[in-house]
Amino acid sequence: MAELNLHAHAPGETPPAGEEFQEHGVQRKLGGSTLKIIVAVALLFSTYQLIVAAFHPLSSLVIRSLHVGFLLAMTFLLYPGLKSGKLSSIPWHDWLLAAGGFGLATYHWIFEADLIQRAGDPTTADMVVGTLMVVMVFEAARRILGLALPIVCATFLMYGLFGQYLPGSLAHRGYGFDQIVGQLFTGTEGIFGIPAMVSATYIFLFILFGAFLEHAGMINLFNSLALGLVGGAKGGPAKVAVISSGFMGTISGSGVANVLTVGQFTIPLMKRFGYSSVFAGAVEATASMGGQIMPPVMGAVAFIMAETLNVPYVEIVKAAVIPAVLYYCTAFWMVHLEAGRGGLSGLPKDQCPNPWTALKKNWYLVLPLAALVGMLFHGFTPMFAGMTGLALTAILILGAAIAASLSTQAFRYVFWLGIGLGTAAFKWFGIYSILAVIAVLALTCLKVQGGKKTLHAIKMSLVDGAKQALPVGIACTIVGVIIGVLTLTGAASSFAGFILEVGEKSLFLSLLLTMIVCLILGMGIPTIPNYIITSSIAAPALLKLGVPLIVSHMFVFYFGIMADLTPPVALAAFAAASIAKASPMKIGFKATQIAIAGFVIPYMAVYSPELMLQGEWTIPAVVYVVFKALLAITLWGAASVGYMFAPLKPAERVVCALAALLLVAALPITDEVGFALSAAFFMWHVWQKRRLALA
Repeated sequence: MAELNLHAHAPGETPPAGEEFQEHGVQRKLGGSTLKIIVAVALLFSTYQLIVAAFHPLSSLVIRSLHVGFLLAMTFLLYPGLKSGKLSSIPWHDWLLAAGGFGLATYHWIFEADLIQRAGDPTTADMVVGTLMVVMVFEAARRILGLALPIVCATFLMYGLFGQYLPGSLAHRGYGFDQIVGQLFTGTEGIFGIPAMVSATYIFLFILFGAFLEHAGMINLFNSLALGLVGGAKGGPAKVAVISSGFMGTISGSGVANVLTVGQFTIPLMKRFGYSSVFAGAVEATASMGGQIMPPVMGAVAFIMAETLNVPYVEIVKAAVIPAVLYYCTAFWMVHLEAGRGGLSGLPKDQCPNPWTALKKNWYLVLPLAALVGMLFHGFTPMFAGMTGLALTAILILGAAIAASLSTQAFRYVFWLGIGLGTAAFKWFGIYSILAVIAVLALTCLKVQGGKKTLHAIKMSLVDGAKQALPVGIACTIVGVIIGVLTLTGAASSFAGFILEVGEKSLFLSLLLTMIVCLILGMGIPTIPNYIITSSIAAPALLKLGVPLIVSHMFVFYFGIMADLTPPVALAAFAAASIAKASPMKIGFKATQIAIAGFVIPYMAVYSPELMLQGEWTIPAVVYVVFKALLAITLWGAASVGYMFAPLKPAERVVCALAALLLVAALPITDEVGFALSAAFFMWHVWQKRRLALA
């Protein structure tokens, strides 16, 4: 059987040009002893985070501070100050910045007791260290995230320093430089606030978890399953991209990372079977961005949201699961319509692997994911569940390498039984038993064939995890400036008041205003700061207008993700463009068109909170609203593409859009009229198709 190669590129080969895309700044390409130092720092960073997760040996503020220190050190070592700078070596001033950034981060650790005693009365040393730390965070953010976010944060900082000179209600009472520095540096409401805490705990663990599963071969399994399930259907290659990206979304919370991993396989596949470069890139970008809302491993925002709202992470997962599935239904339906309109067929059967064979061969890779989901839904904290999932993944990777070297099946059964008993000792000896099992397996791997290669994969997973954590961690740190200023000045209440004023006339206009703010902010800044700014300002106002708390935050989160697809700053589109060899702008606009049917989902959740399992929901109510959402997506997609079972005339597209709008509106009798109009349209369209077929 001539099956497709499911790997992006074989081990040892030069990666395709697409992998040269840098999601966050220009990264240095180092070698020799410099590279060894970078790897050592990355391993230290990951080890520190694992110790924090397993033993929590330090106070919360010190954990956050040292986390930021590692972020600064690695950012200054990996990212040059200027794009035109030399990429093959690190200049002396960046070594100095890296050492200084980490050194200053130890200030909270060394002077912890003194800082607590003189809280609110900073010394000159506190002011100098705090100022330098904030400046370094801004510089690190500029290098890794570009200018947009530092400019937004600097605007808020300027408001904190000089806002008393503004006219009317925009002005605040005025704050001294020492108050601003104290707010941003010495406490937990500035750069070491909730986002930094979440980055230092949950987010890093889940990034590591995804990196370990990727190195274990999870991407290959996802591609095999997607190809086997939908590869032969109409428009199969594009549907493979949607399904595979959906699977990838369960273990990765980064949309751009999903594009650069799954897209290496799916975009060339789509192009090979007749899809244009722009459409292939847009499908992958759209499907990959959904990874941020796909449980169980959602984007960093989900963890920040759980901490901000003071609810268990599982509540966020519960609220996200139906919208996430509907998002992928949207993408799947849109590519199905495009395939129908373009007459694109599926893959030949002999090129589609058997999904059950792939699952049978690599079933054990699903175990850590299943354990993670089970633990989250049984009330364990994300920290504990993530650590357990990570430990289980490491045990499976190391164990599989050893089991492969055993000669008979009986020995393998005994071996896995022994590992099971060893890990079961966790009940009595805690994390020490798990660490002992991993240590024994690692030492055994040194002696078996292929074991050293497995240990290298584990090492690179730790290094990759640390590198992947940099952009998220720096974003979480610098948005602390916004939170600190908003908390100190109370500025958020002014805009919230405006939204409340609009909402008295129309809730829909308030939602529309919030969506526009999300989309405009998202053109220049990543999802995390977008969510933090908009939710700080708009979510409390929406709550007062009767929107449930989690629903209002999810509304903001959802459109923050959509903003990553909208040009001019559409990171997912830029990543896809590097592989598809097409214009990022064209891909961004096409991706927005593909995702547009999904814009109805957050609005429906506001008017029918059952869609997010909020309020007094019942199973019949959930089934009804999901059916209504699917019907609205179906009609909206057909109106957007101009095709359903056959091409649609302009008048038919208008009827489709009107029926979808009525289903979303949730006003008296709009559902009934929407269903009646939908039924009439479907009957008319089927009749028209049959009439054309007979003609």
